[in-house]
Amino acid sequence: MPALIEHIDAIARKKGRAVLYLEFHPQSFREWRAYRYEDDPLRARVLAWADQHGVPWTPCGPIANPAMMLPYLGQVYFDVPYDESLPAYRMLRDYLEYPDGTMRHPGVRFYALRLEHAMQNAAHDEPGFWERQAEEF
Repeated sequence: MPALIEHIDAIARKKGRAVLYLEFHPQSFREWRAYRYEDDPLRARVLAWADQHGVPWTPCGPIANPAMMLPYLGQVYFDVPYDESLPAYRMLRDYLEYPDGTMRHPGVRFYALRLEHAMQNAAHDEPGFWERQAEEF
């Protein structure tokens, strides 16, 4: 059985801190409908770099929204705290961003999700929440 892919906001609530994640897919609806993360050489290259540098990652879903059921599009959570004082964070940031904060790799978006924002969906963690949503969808 494949592992469950958690929403990034659920990961933040479990960790009790801000979390880092990447999106690779195109932004327009028309383009992402045809996007196949399995065939994206840039995604493969970025994740190979993470593996080579010991940056732990796992697939994750976008911020949960019960009004929309979106497919998994290759998003990745990095298990590195969002902390400028940590060498692991700075190494990851410097690989993904230029010093001015723009992305080094076209089509890659690097995010930090604050715990405060993730807590807005805390009700999603209640037992049976997603089952009830599926029944009502």
